[in-house]
Amino acid sequence: MDTDRLPGCYRHPDRDTGIRCTRCERPICPECMISASVGFQCPECVREGSGTGHRPGANAPRTLAGGMVAADPQLVTKTLIGINVAVFLAGLAAPALVIQLELLGRYVEFFGAPVEGVSTGQYHRLLTSVFLHVEWWHIIGNMIGLWVIGGPLEAALGRARYLAVYLLSGLGASALVYLLTPPNTPTLGASGAVFGLLGATVVLVRRLRYEMRPVIVMVVLMLVLTFVPFGGSLNVSWQAHVGGLVTGALVGLGLFRPTSGRHRALIQWSTCVAVFLLVTAVILLRTAELT
Repeated sequence: MDTDRLPGCYRHPDRDTGIRCTRCERPICPECMISASVGFQCPECVREGSGTGHRPGANAPRTLAGGMVAADPQLVTKTLIGINVAVFLAGLAAPALVIQLELLGRYVEFFGAPVEGVSTGQYHRLLTSVFLHVEWWHIIGNMIGLWVIGGPLEAALGRARYLAVYLLSGLGASALVYLLTPPNTPTLGASGAVFGLLGATVVLVRRLRYEMRPVIVMVVLMLVLTFVPFGGSLNVSWQAHVGGLVTGALVGLGLFRPTSGRHRALIQWSTCVAVFLLVTAVILLRTAELT
């Protein structure tokens, strides 16, 4: 038996070869080998991956911020709208649910009842309140804003980064409300998160060097409506709007930083972590003050 014979190609066993696929290490003949960034790959590995020795998504089309381009670029926006509507309907069916989810710093529901609120450890209220609405006009207005502003931003960011902006903006909005609002004042709604998307959009427009005036006019108009509600009858939380706008802009600065290469993702997610820690510090400061 000849023990020195080279192995045969996995697709053509009668053809001896000394070349192996750099990914699966199967022997491949010259007809089957496909050039990669390092060495050669077999046809199966090329079909399963990117054809370059990297993971399958390595060469996939990318958004401006480096996220993967999805078949439905507004899927997260649609999902968020669906969650908001579902929570709204649940609140109509069970009004007591609203009291358990709305943002309240510290309160007593009735005489003799235990103290409740964010300051007692109910930190979930900081995010659940972002998905909560009690009036039709309130949810309709916020969902229109979410669709108009969020759809294009999601397409530019990609799903994961877009969701990070939304959640961090909502949390930042709640944190400023928690810090500056009387602790027994209930606050709810997605407007803070929507303002965060607007803040990130300002950064995006600046990054693309588009005309800034239209988006600046939109920001100014929305802030005017925040501080001077039309008709004087709407109870608008300026703290939520300002907190969301600033948080979204800060996150956007990191996500849309004009950096390419392998360090971009590190900078982006480090920015998200830094903003989260900043928001957490505000929350803990207020909790210490109330307790």
